[in-house]
Amino acid sequence: MKPNRRSALRRRAVPAALGTLSVLSLLSALPAAAQPAAADAGRPAQPVRRAVTPAEARTDAALRSLHDRPAALRDFFRAMPKGGDLHNHLSGAVTTEYLIELAAADGLCINTTTLAAAEPPCGTGTRPAADARTDRAFHDAIVRAWSMQDFPPGRNGHDHFFATFDKFGEVTWRNRGKLLADVADTTVRNNQFYLETMVTPASDGAKKLAAEVGWDDDLAALHRTLLAGGKLDKLVADARKEADAGDTEFRAAEHCGTPKARPGCGLTVRWISQANRGSSPERTFTQLALGMRLAEADPRFVAVNLVQPEDWDSSLRNYSLQMRMVGYLRTQYPKAHVSLHAGELWPGLVKPEALKSHIEEAVDVAHTERVGHGVDLRWEDDWRRTARTMAKRRIAVEVPFSSNAQILGVKGGDHPFTAYLRYGVPVVLSTDDPGVSRIDITHEYQYAAETYGLGYPELKDLARTSLEYAFLPGASLWQGNPTAQGFHPVPVCRAERPGLPVRGAGCRKFLGGSAKAQLEWRQEAAFAAFERAHA
Repeated sequence: MKPNRRSALRRRAVPAALGTLSVLSLLSALPAAAQPAAADAGRPAQPVRRAVTPAEARTDAALRSLHDRPAALRDFFRAMPKGGDLHNHLSGAVTTEYLIELAAADGLCINTTTLAAAEPPCGTGTRPAADARTDRAFHDAIVRAWSMQDFPPGRNGHDHFFATFDKFGEVTWRNRGKLLADVADTTVRNNQFYLETMVTPASDGAKKLAAEVGWDDDLAALHRTLLAGGKLDKLVADARKEADAGDTEFRAAEHCGTPKARPGCGLTVRWISQANRGSSPERTFTQLALGMRLAEADPRFVAVNLVQPEDWDSSLRNYSLQMRMVGYLRTQYPKAHVSLHAGELWPGLVKPEALKSHIEEAVDVAHTERVGHGVDLRWEDDWRRTARTMAKRRIAVEVPFSSNAQILGVKGGDHPFTAYLRYGVPVVLSTDDPGVSRIDITHEYQYAAETYGLGYPELKDLARTSLEYAFLPGASLWQGNPTAQGFHPVPVCRAERPGLPVRGAGCRKFLGGSAKAQLEWRQEAAFAAFERAHA
């Protein structure tokens, strides 16, 4: 029987007096269906225990009092500071209605059979996208084709989810800056302070260069071929020009620097370069090399990731090779970060042998710093060792609940969310493709609270963790390993109170020298204000 999500939220009690919370208390509050099986025991890391402040206890009590007031509950979660979104695909993050409006503004056409956007002129079998402005049935049909809107519950949404990208792809490549404006405004409205979003830089150029150089199983030799004659550096220059154009378009759309500046102007944004895992090996390697070289050349770009379905035949066939690619390129570009989609699989989607080692290889071979999805953890061979390794190396897992449910059908107790927490793996909540999924980060936090019985202090630490594992330069505000030791400010800032002017010269200097610590301090000030509002 499925647990009642509202009752789970109501049962999660925090003493009014100062008490302690831990991952253990989180698990004991879970509905039975959401608790990990006893067979998962292994030897997990000791869960961290921390004191709950009176302000946190009062705020948690306020949260529990809203269990039968859906609108007020939604307002609580929207207003709660929620760190950063670290797993976000730009093209899939834009609201579908805005994509349709962009298609109309660009004079694009819609194929009446497939509902895919196409270049003009609009001939037989197509309609102008502008017709969606006045024909509501046509508009709604496009929304359903370009997103998970009204997708039948209980049906496998995998194919429909991934098919949406080809349907609106003719819109997205034309409007990067406008897309970012839409996503940035949504991010700020949901009280987040940071966004890492994925794009595919210099895509056509990378495809052409890969075809020119061909494949060489000697990765070092292939890399030298890409570098010869400045070929790869030309792609880097092209990618930076694309980013410049996107920045200009974004600032114009947001009216940045004017009295009409929109909220997104104040959001800190960084790019992650995508590489297509379903492409030929030479193209995947070229895109990875481009992304990592770009991350060392341009501070707007911070990392690389592999995208496209992990269950495609070509993705499965080349998975281990791709992990070797990333592992090699990490030795050449040590300043570039890596976050990898790994374990976005489930029994029945692939053969059992395909579930054995994807997360393990991402961790041990590619040396990823974060794992995206990681859903098949408990189906992998020696998964407990992998979880302990992730905890030891502080490799975070990015958890987008909605897309995991829509693509894989995995939710509730089937999801390894609690297993990661039990083993001390840093967990960050994310949206993945909120436009396609028809959700936002507020929805993901509320889902976590209602499904797993999380209280406000645990949700607060999830938000803190998202900024702790952001690919931003500078030292953290938090001392040591906060997942294992709790969130304690570095000594130089320990006497300061977030939300009030910083008094000590040492803390001012520390914050001034760290982009990461500045955002973390800003979030702590927002938490202080949020908790005062619920006093």
